[in-house]
Amino acid sequence: MTTASAPGKTILFGEHAVVYGRPALAIPVTQIHADVEILASTSTGIWIHAPGIHLQADLNSLPSDHPIAAVIHNFLFISRTPLAPTGHSPHFLRKWGEMEGGRGEGGFPNLQINIHSSIPVASGLGSGAAVTVALVRAMSSHLNYPMTDEEINAFAYDIEKLHHGTPSGIDNTVVTYAKPVYFVKGQPIEIFKVGAPFTIVIGDTGIPAPTKESVADVRKLWEGDKAKWEGVFDQVGEIAEEAREKIEAGDWRLLGELMNQNHAWLQEMTVSSPELDRLVEAARKAGAVGAKLSGGGRGGNMIALVQPENADEVSSALIAAGAKNTIVTQVT
Repeated sequence: MTTASAPGKTILFGEHAVVYGRPALAIPVTQIHADVEILASTSTGIWIHAPGIHLQADLNSLPSDHPIAAVIHNFLFISRTPLAPTGHSPHFLRKWGEMEGGRGEGGFPNLQINIHSSIPVASGLGSGAAVTVALVRAMSSHLNYPMTDEEINAFAYDIEKLHHGTPSGIDNTVVTYAKPVYFVKGQPIEIFKVGAPFTIVIGDTGIPAPTKESVADVRKLWEGDKAKWEGVFDQVGEIAEEAREKIEAGDWRLLGELMNQNHAWLQEMTVSSPELDRLVEAARKAGAVGAKLSGGGRGGNMIALVQPENADEVSSALIAAGAKNTIVTQVT
């Protein structure tokens, strides 16, 4: 039996402005994770059990673009391809290719794959990327070919592209390396260090975040007055840059005001909501150092920077203000 795990993620700074070339910061959320278990099976083929999404099926019965099936099919594709897709080493591909023949369905042994995840789906917490990374890690280990984090990240990004078209790459990178990342569109993603640990409380509105809709609405605003909105995005970008400096220096207490400023700009972009604003205000009143929405907005999650000893009080205030649930995570 082989097991593997991958954490969730959340955006700290830079939502929406990141689409226009400004930086964004994201962190892993290790309190929630996707877990994959692979066992040898006496049944022919590859069987997948994912109770969280009510899935119990043979791989062949799933459409090839199913999120979980796509990971396995991508491995099958790679094992038959002499040239490496971008991001994968030819050596890696050859090793997978050598495993073909007499090993069950499509070159694989007969397998039972069990998938469990505590990451809410469609909440902006990286559920899809975490399942992909955990599944790839488990498969590569079970089939006796260890992959580097770089290879896993490239593979996960390929899968993200299948489902999201042109993803930023933030989700798969944070989830693969389980470290904070700094991202600017079109530039290599940077992993950065945390100078001193700090504590974040995540509050879930329980409302799915309509990311495509909110991104499209921000674009309409930008198209209507590019000079104004470029200026707004500059402000958000400067906030993200300053936040990285404070995090690396260990001055986490100074992040609170930056969060408040970032949230105000997101309100200006019309991507907040009464539910998010209510949670942000409740967190601040309960003693949070700062708070803001996180991700696409109009649903999904908000985050609050707190003193460790104040985390429970802020969590309780968020629940009282309508949060479906909360997560307390330490960023290290």
